[in-house]
Amino acid sequence: MPNPDLLTSLHDVARLIRTLADRRARAHGMTRAQWMILVRLNRRDGLTQRELAEILEVEPITVGRLVDRLAARELVERRADPADRRVWRLHLTPTAAPVLAEIEAVRADFEAEATRGLSPEDRAAALRALQLMKDNLLDAGEAGAAA
Repeated sequence: MPNPDLLTSLHDVARLIRTLADRRARAHGMTRAQWMILVRLNRRDGLTQRELAEILEVEPITVGRLVDRLAARELVERRADPADRRVWRLHLTPTAAPVLAEIEAVRADFEAEATRGLSPEDRAAALRALQLMKDNLLDAGEAGAAA
């Protein structure tokens, strides 16, 4: 097997995470995208569909359809933005709490599987390295946007 480079390995790991997370979400009657919406709203309640679409890197219409399904399950509700009546803010309902607890349990198990064999020091080093790479790429993106 050829010696893979770091970026290819990161891409492969990210793809595997998405694939396996899709399977786990489906086993719980949802999609990974629906889970991501719930998790993002749990971190920052009141996002707009457009803001969520940017975070999830999908079209706003896609988020709209996903939110429709979550609203039908009474996990998310749309509320009018007090400053702009054309905008709807998305909020979790109390019904979402047990689903979020389930997502967190699956996430914790999944992370334990993915990091099995890593010492706490290796895990901390990997987190530091990934954060530095993220910061470098954000800086490069800002520099490119300014040019």
